[in-house]
Amino acid sequence: MNQMKKLITLFVIIGMALVFKACEDNLLDVQPQTEIGGDTFFNSADDLEMYLNSLKDWPGFGFGAGIFLEQSDDATTSGSNEWRNIQLNDLTSRQLTDGWDWEQLRDINYFLENFDRAEISEADLNHYEGIARFHRARFYMEKVKRFGDVPWYDSVLETDDEDLYKPRDPREYVIDRIFEDYAFAAEHVQPSSVVGAVDRWVVKAFMARHALHEGTFRKYHDYLNLPHQEFLEIARDQARDIMDNGGFHIYSTGDPYSDYGSLFNSTNLAGNPEIILLNRSIEGERNSGWVPSAFGNYEQSPTKDLLQTYLMQDGSYYSEQPGYETNSFVEEFENRDPRLSQTFAYPGWIIENPGTYAPGTAGEPYIQQMSQHFTGYHLIKWFVNDPDPAVQDALDMPLIRYAEVLLIYAEARAELGELTQTDLDISINRLRARAGMPDMTMSPPVDAVQQQRYPNVNSPELLEIRRERRVELTHEQRRFNDIMRYRAGHLLEQLPRGIYFDGLGSYDMTGDGHPNVRLISHTESVPPPEDREVNDLGQTLQYYRAGPYGVDATIALENGDHGAILARDDMGIFEDPKYYYRPIPFRDTQINPNLEQIFGWE
Repeated sequence: MNQMKKLITLFVIIGMALVFKACEDNLLDVQPQTEIGGDTFFNSADDLEMYLNSLKDWPGFGFGAGIFLEQSDDATTSGSNEWRNIQLNDLTSRQLTDGWDWEQLRDINYFLENFDRAEISEADLNHYEGIARFHRARFYMEKVKRFGDVPWYDSVLETDDEDLYKPRDPREYVIDRIFEDYAFAAEHVQPSSVVGAVDRWVVKAFMARHALHEGTFRKYHDYLNLPHQEFLEIARDQARDIMDNGGFHIYSTGDPYSDYGSLFNSTNLAGNPEIILLNRSIEGERNSGWVPSAFGNYEQSPTKDLLQTYLMQDGSYYSEQPGYETNSFVEEFENRDPRLSQTFAYPGWIIENPGTYAPGTAGEPYIQQMSQHFTGYHLIKWFVNDPDPAVQDALDMPLIRYAEVLLIYAEARAELGELTQTDLDISINRLRARAGMPDMTMSPPVDAVQQQRYPNVNSPELLEIRRERRVELTHEQRRFNDIMRYRAGHLLEQLPRGIYFDGLGSYDMTGDGHPNVRLISHTESVPPPEDREVNDLGQTLQYYRAGPYGVDATIALENGDHGAILARDDMGIFEDPKYYYRPIPFRDTQINPNLEQIFGWE
């Protein structure tokens, strides 16, 4: 009964915070926390654990999940896309109203002002304080990434508190506070065997991730005039501590053609040696919320630029292949890094779970479905090719993988000018070994295409580490942030291209030598089924009307009757440095005139 009362009290505390969020009395959307439960709730480790669990906001599956809707040069999306709208329409703070929400910060600070009432050991108190400060560090890092300078609050504010109307604090000040929180958490949060728990290694992984972000952001955004080396060293050291003492390693059964992909469609990743943080699903208890819309032709599809980033299976650059830019769909997948065919639906891939978003016949090779505003490529990473709802409902989501830690370590060492072959062997080459790929070595030849992506990088090793990171972590919510910290916003201007066709006519899309798709001019009508071409296997071809972008056609080709599919014909202009940030919503600057816009935002 006491436990039930505590649960009700906790729900009241959090519920009141959400109700107050809807009020419009001040700029932060944070109102006085109710004192209900203040004297009766924070009395035991169970109370603290329960409250802290409510602060977890890990991404999940479901329609609109960010894990699926990659907003970067890795994929194009037909849905709402903030940066594309900004680049095309020059939006202002009156239209950009997201992100300036602070209710979670108030919940965290409320905990930090009350948790020490619990009658538990000092070590346990430090553990729970560390978890709360970890959540505050995460919260603020997302604010800094979006807005740059933001006001720092480490206490619960009331409506008459003058600090509600303070100006932004400088980025340098806020970042220092963030890493003070991380340092405390890294020292005091204890290891745990509980799946999905915030433990020491989760803290250190986030700390390393965010230190790498801040260190590289400062390095390449040199107009900030902020020191960066300290944060690269933090990223290096935290990643190395996980590598030496965390007990994790890269998952591999020795099958380079399935091991990588299996991490993203498993119903049981508990105990997997690569998973540092897991969002666990259990059928009948905690539904994964998985939906098949990630596959493509509904919200998004991968780009040719991403596909061309993958190496050949012998480790050479795809861009070195003669005529690579005009390769057919089947040719693009020949002798490539095995991770490509575990990410993209490849020629001959057998579909077992057809449906609205993945049309086809179960048990037969998938024939690429194409339509306007999509590239023709489809994503099988995160796609559950099993029609059983029980499997779909029990899907586990890896939130932090040891693979990312290895990539952080290698990149930090390279950015610091410290990279050695030994570093590559204990990081990048372990990822390549899982995929059956040759080792990376020091002083690799420069890939002109990769250099063009990152003209401000003069290290061939760093160029290849960035390639490895993009390939390994694609569609894991990393690429957009990477572009931001690299100061590579120009990549968001490039048109999203898809499958290449050298002209109108019939094409083999499954790799069996028999055509199954036919392109006709947009000026023609698709003939009735009885008049359509049939291949040697007796299969009726799928017809698509092709033409230049903007005409009434099923797909748009770059050159009208030939070329790569164009999913968009204009991505707008990326304004540097303005578009690396977002404005504070207009409403909030009216409530608090001390909040000034920066970098030209209005």
